[in-house]
Amino acid sequence: MSHTDEPALDPDLFAPYGRLVELEVLGRAVRVPERNSLLRGFQYLSVETISYGDFCWNGDCTNCQFWYREGGQPQDKTALACRFEARDGLVITRLAPQVRIKGVTE
Repeated sequence: MSHTDEPALDPDLFAPYGRLVELEVLGRAVRVPERNSLLRGFQYLSVETISYGDFCWNGDCTNCQFWYREGGQPQDKTALACRFEARDGLVITRLAPQVRIKGVTE
């Protein structure tokens, strides 16, 4: 990682962003680009495992499904990471087996 704490990635992969949002994935605090899908955020964290993973990127395959909580809600909700925008305070409690994030699930 560079001195800016951002991995060296092709900037064209991401929608324009001004900052990183903080969220929790399986008990680990991470930071990902705002105004991007959560799947792009996972790619930001683990470029090789997500870039070469079995994802359609358009919501058809459901391989990027995840379970989450936010705002103190007691029950998990489910969503697709390719269709869900990353945001501060999100707590991800479970990931589909296809979502492998270096340093988090591996």
